[in-house]
Amino acid sequence: MKVEDVMNRRLEFIDANASVKEAIDLMLENRIRSLLVKPRNEIDSYGVVTVRDIVFGVFANDLKPEDVRVGDIASKPIVTVPKGTKLMDVVKFMKRFNIARVFVLDDCKIVGVVSLMDVMKALR
Repeated sequence: MKVEDVMNRRLEFIDANASVKEAIDLMLENRIRSLLVKPRNEIDSYGVVTVRDIVFGVFANDLKPEDVRVGDIASKPIVTVPKGTKLMDVVKFMKRFNIARVFVLDDCKIVGVVSLMDVMKALR
């Protein structure tokens, strides 16, 4: 089984300068747990902001979501694997680095994401 067989192709992007409140609204509206954060400029890289980042980075620190920029709490750079990678290689990689999601590249373009939930569904 290859990573593209189980990846989620539905990706949601958000600007790095958007507020965390905007990210929360987008996540709740689309029932998703993470957003890809667009680079701020040509030398910046893509990031990812997750529910965990928001709860632990904003709420747990008693910050107001409308006052915090997504780019300030996003994890960067994102972890990527090439399309065509064996799923079990990705699972071992995720275990080794204790990560919950990897993004899939096709010709240097992000085309999907594989999360722990996707792996569990595929291998059950």
